[in-house]
Amino acid sequence: MKLKDYSQAEITAMSYDDIAFMILSEENKKMKINELFRKVADIYQLSDDAFVSQIGDFFELLSTDQRFIMLEDGYWDLKSKHSAKIIMDEEDEEDMLNETLEEEEEEYPEDNEEDEEIYYDTDETDDPDDDELQDLVVVDEEDEEPTTIV
Repeated sequence: MKLKDYSQAEITAMSYDDIAFMILSEENKKMKINELFRKVADIYQLSDDAFVSQIGDFFELLSTDQRFIMLEDGYWDLKSKHSAKIIMDEEDEEDMLNETLEEEEEEYPEDNEEDEEIYYDTDETDDPDDDELQDLVVVDEEDEEPTTIV
């Protein structure tokens, strides 16, 4: 549905970023923040003072909304119309690989056998017949006799 199809009451119930989204979708072109917010302000019938006082908030709103992307020279557009291109030369790749390796070394340092203390239970007096728990008896709650306190 297009903006002109909405009533003024429906439009005022919408947020600024939703209106900006519809404007960028309908006009199908990138816009500077002032131009885009001017169109939003006109739709909301905001005064010039309100325009000036709220443009910073509008910028922050677009910056945090994942549907929008800021392009070069201060233009804004819908993120769905653009794809990210990452161009790396061999030097950048090598630097990134070295950083990753350094991070892994910090996270998983190699075991140093000299620092590591390992203790084994080597008590030679362990006798399988000398079990501390040999007299342990398991009693179900049903079988347990009630105790009286005197």
